[in-house]
This record gives sequence, structure tokens and C-alpha cells, in this order.
Amino acid sequence: MSASASSAHPGDTLTQELHWLVAVLDARIKQYFGMESSVAAVEDVAAPPLPAAPPDAYAQLIQQHQLGWAERLVLALALAPHLRPQALDSLFARNSTYDRNFTEFGGLKGKHHAGFLPTGETALFLLAGDDLGRRLHYQVSLWTDSGLAAGQLVQLGTAEAGEPPLSGALLVPPEALALITTGQRPRPHYSPDFPAQRITTPLTWDDLVLDHHVLEQLEEMQTWLAQQDAILGDAHLRRHLKPGYRALFYGPPGTGKTLTACLLGQTTGHEVYRVDLSMIVSKYIGETEKNLARVFDTAERRRWILFFDEADALFGKRIATSSSNDRHANQEIAYLLQRIEDFAGVIVLASNLKGNLDEAFARRFQAMIHFPLPGPEERELLWRQAFGGTLKVAKDVNFPALAGQHKMAGGTIINVLRYCVLATRQEGKLRPITAADIARGVQRELAKDGKTG
Repeated sequence: MSASASSAHPGDTLTQELHWLVAVLDARIKQYFGMESSVAAVEDVAAPPLPAAPPDAYAQLIQQHQLGWAERLVLALALAPHLRPQALDSLFARNSTYDRNFTEFGGLKGKHHAGFLPTGETALFLLAGDDLGRRLHYQVSLWTDSGLAAGQLVQLGTAEAGEPPLSGALLVPPEALALITTGQRPRPHYSPDFPAQRITTPLTWDDLVLDHHVLEQLEEMQTWLAQQDAILGDAHLRRHLKPGYRALFYGPPGTGKTLTACLLGQTTGHEVYRVDLSMIVSKYIGETEKNLARVFDTAERRRWILFFDEADALFGKRIATSSSNDRHANQEIAYLLQRIEDFAGVIVLASNLKGNLDEAFARRFQAMIHFPLPGPEERELLWRQAFGGTLKVAKDVNFPALAGQHKMAGGTIINVLRYCVLATRQEGKLRPITAADIARGVQRELAKDGKTG
């Protein structure tokens, strides 16, 4: 769900929601301690109506994930410390018998936050009181089968080792909090905890020179991206086809693998995120899985295309286990295999050599697309595209000869272009690019691979 910029401001809706939370909390405390209350049960405190037109981001989330009375209450409870911390002050009441806080209220004390921080125990107290049957019901339904879990609106934090799981804090993920309060879904920041970064391109399909066999296979991917919902909406197809699409792009560097992934996203309206494999591998067992889980979960929820560049660095053949580090590496590969197989979106793995990948991965791809070095005709077109437009090129430049003499990928030709553009500006005035400029640029590129012209 993406909230539109024209959504109504959520302030009024959230104010009513928090007033409702306070009313339910008041009713629960009065009922629990046998005090007189205006309602017979907390469920009699009706949730406030949601705005109809235009609905704000908060109302849209509730409708999209079909949150019921109990789920809305837990979401409001989790939001309270962020929006109106004083709403939970009544939970600071002390048990006079033991001169301590009431155990059944749950709650945590923050390092700097002075307010009450609700936990899973707090949510169950509000919903079930001391009714064990209802407590057991909500203990399962809230964290497994609910819209809160599916929409990642509220999460139960990890409890300390040896302590009950419900002693974990009620957490609103930053993405959900920003969406609820501002109506905008922020992009996650590239960091060790989130090792993926959005990639885009100003180019179009007209700038990409590919073999017609490659283009045919890419059309299949575009069809899936555009029609996957309709395809999986068919009951018969849904029984036989797994969600998601996995593709391997393999071939030499500079042949258009990354650009193709960007254009697939650009054409179909899906953002493309490149996963940084160098930031994934952690010396701490379990951290790799956590970092990857953040990326996969966010990408699936927001329908991104995930692009793993130089995938053979981590998706290579598994090694014989001779040490704990080897076992750890194989665990990471096994985890990646499973996440790739279960991912409901589109994943593109890029590799220089198809043979570098684990055979188990090959069975999980719907497409394995070879990006070969361009032939002479394609190379000539690449040279003309790169050195066309507003550039001034001397008459001694022979593009057919360049294409025939040098077996270069498009990315390498762009490197030559960069050299020539800089060379023609070193004298303080612009001059045409000459054949000698291009020859020197070509030699620099060949030298990178230990070759000569």
C-alpha cells in the first residue's frame, strides 16, 4: 500500500484513536479491580469511525489489512508512546500490597523515555484481563494470523533470554510509523543493517543494445511483472505456480546486466534495489540472516525487484566443511536458497560465469539469460550511440573499424568515452574527439585486463 500525497492529514483520526485507547484502558482497569464502569465489557467501547473521503494513511492501513477491534487496539497501544505517552500513565499504578508495579500490566522502563513502554503482556491485559482462555486465544492470533503481522504494523520485540516472549516490547517499525504519521513511505537508508541500495538509470530500452534472443526472454519477465497478480489470481494457476520470478543474468562485465534490471523496473513501475553482498557476510553467526531478512521482507512488502550483482561471491558452490567458518558459510547459502525460493517478488542474480553458481540454485530460476559480448554490428551501434548526440567527433574516427578491431562490451566503450571527453577538455577549450583520443582510451581499457592493442 502506498499512501498518496493527497491523503487527508491523519492527526484527527489518530487523536480519536488514542482517546478510544484511553477509554478502553479505563474500562479494563475498572473492570479488573471491581470498580463501577459505564460498560459491561471492554469490547463495548466502540472503535471510532474512520474518515471516508479522503481517507488518511492510518485509515487506509486499517482498511487494507482488515484490522478488527482487537488489532486496532493493539496498534493504538503501540503508537501511544510515540504520539501521546501520557495516555498510558494509569499503568504506572502501584500494587500497594507488594509496593511494586502490577505484574499483569507488563511494560518496560526506557533509558531516557519517561513514559510507560507497553509490552505483549500489556496488550493481553487490555484484551483479556485475567481470562486465561481469551489470553491464550490472543497470544496466538495477534502474532501469527493477524493483519498486524501481515502488514508488519506491530512487532513483538525479542525478550531477554529465559524470559517469557510476551515480555518483549510492542514495536512499530520505523517504516510503518512514518507512513502512519506523515502519509509517506520513506525509503530505507543503506547501512550494514540494511545492505541494499536503490539503483536507477536515465537511459531507456533504445540505449540498450542486446541480441534478439535476449530481448525475447526479457519480454517474458516484463509480462510476469505486469500481470503476476492476474496470473496468480486464477485458482488453477495458483495451485501450480509459485509466487515470484527468479532470473539469472550471466555474461562478461559491461554487457548490460545491471542496466537491464533497472529498465525492467522502470518499465513496470517497480523500484530496483541492489543487494551489497560485501555488507551481508558477518563474522557473527545469525547476523547475516537478520540483515538479509530485513531486505527480503521489505522488498516483498513493497514489491521491489532485488538485484544481486556479482552473485558468485556468495552464491557460489558450497564448500566442504572443515571448520566452524565453513559450516557458517554453508548455513548462509542454505538460508539464501530458502529465501530466494520463497520470495514472492522478482529476483535477478548477475554473474560473470554461469558455471560459478551452485547447481541447487539453477533449479530455482525461471530464466537463465546469457548476456554475451556484442558482435561487430552491435558494437558499431554502441560506438555510434556513445559518441553521438551533441558530441563533436573528428572525421578520422572510423566506427566500423573500431567495432571490427576491438571486442568490447558496452560498459567498456563508455569508459573510453569518459576518457575522451576529459582529454578534449584538458586544454581549457573544447575540441572534437579524434581517432587518436579513442585509440588512447582503448589502450587504457585493454591495459586493465593485461592486454595490448
